[in-house]
Amino acid sequence: MNIETLFYFFAAVTVFAALRVITARNPLHAVLFLVLAFVSSAGVWMLLEAEFLAITLVLVYVGAVMVLFLFVVMMLDINIEQMREGFMRWLPMGLLLAGVIGVQMVWVLGADEISAGKVAVKHAADYSNTKELGRLIYTDYAYPFELAAVLLLLAMVAAIALTLRKRRGVKRQDISAQIKVKKEDRIRIVSVPSARAGAAQEVAAQSGHTAD
Repeated sequence: MNIETLFYFFAAVTVFAALRVITARNPLHAVLFLVLAFVSSAGVWMLLEAEFLAITLVLVYVGAVMVLFLFVVMMLDINIEQMREGFMRWLPMGLLLAGVIGVQMVWVLGADEISAGKVAVKHAADYSNTKELGRLIYTDYAYPFELAAVLLLLAMVAAIALTLRKRRGVKRQDISAQIKVKKEDRIRIVSVPSARAGAAQEVAAQSGHTAD
């Protein structure tokens, strides 16, 4: 089996899985088909000698992100019938966007200045895709890489801030207030007579009534 046959195989699996993601009736099945699409896309990247990106796609997206999505979908009580109510209403818009994306792909891939004279680059046996990618990131694309890191940091801080915002009716733990508390604020000493003293008082009262 040559490389061209493998490419068409992985490409067909990717397209099939992507179509099943948007056509599957069960959300759980849609997530599983998305995992299949990621794995087959990683196979295409392996054929392009992008081993680092392929392994990253499998480890990060399939091994972490999609597993998280899978657990969330399994825990949520999704009303499938309610989700399908607006399908026909938004179908024309979806078909229009799909058509625009298809025209752009055909226009880019069919451009003469892009496709003319392009042949696969043969690398040496000691070629490292990871080393070459790291060299490009930290030299030619250092500023875009740092900008992406800052944007991800801002997104993480914003997510934490939205999670910790104050809401009405939600009980929260105030650690500083718990540390500063005194026993006078929480404990009230009440003098309660013992059962024996109460019984003696009751007998004395009954004796007084009898004497009268």
